[in-house]
Amino acid sequence: MSPEAGSEVRGVGTRGAVVGGYVTDIDRASAVDGPGNRYVLFLQGCQFDCLVCHNSCTIPPPPRWMVPTSVDETLADIRSVEPFLSGITVTGGEATLQAPFVHALFTGLRADPVIRGLTAFVDTNGDAEAEVWELLAPVTDGVMVDLKALDDEMHVVLTGTSNTRVLASITSLAARGLLYEVRLLLVPGLNDSDEVLDRTASWLLGVDPDLRVRINAFRRDGVRPCARDLLEPRAEDLDRYRSVLSAAGIRQLTTY
Repeated sequence: MSPEAGSEVRGVGTRGAVVGGYVTDIDRASAVDGPGNRYVLFLQGCQFDCLVCHNSCTIPPPPRWMVPTSVDETLADIRSVEPFLSGITVTGGEATLQAPFVHALFTGLRADPVIRGLTAFVDTNGDAEAEVWELLAPVTDGVMVDLKALDDEMHVVLTGTSNTRVLASITSLAARGLLYEVRLLLVPGLNDSDEVLDRTASWLLGVDPDLRVRINAFRRDGVRPCARDLLEPRAEDLDRYRSVLSAAGIRQLTTY
């Protein structure tokens, strides 16, 4: 991808209006990507290099041959399945790397008389500049943030990147009333000790005492070869996670 194309994909402050997004896949009926039944767009490109990524094909930036999908084309497809939907979710890859497209899509959604009642959600790793959330906040109904680890060193092990902006995004989104849910990917022996869970819960409760938290239990299916020897949580592990997080004060807790 050329530097010019890259500047249009990432962040805000791009040259002119972005009329298309680099869409890797679409799920027109998902019950796990936000509230209700949702239309989900998977966008290409991610700044993390997660050890346990299940969508590693979406990590590289869009290749030169990849044709962007227009906002109008996407809205037309959403209209075709609107009777069955509660909302739309953009994910990835990392959706905020294509923030101008997301903004244009959500703006079009709100202006469309047929689909304007659908909610607009972002599923993100949280590693976004404050300017990205300033752009998206006026047209977004909710944001779901993945928190791979509260400890920065473990976050680097799991993702290759610091969690400084992730924590800042969680705090900022909560203050804006846009933080719908924080998702904790738990991998046995790495980030699932009682002490880590308790500290994570305490930090999250300090951000929002009524925060929704979802446990995402690590699964080996579909991961990279380097992660296939990692352990999956057992039933007793999941029970422990729920017990520790609940005892710490997390009241809205689900497991996936």
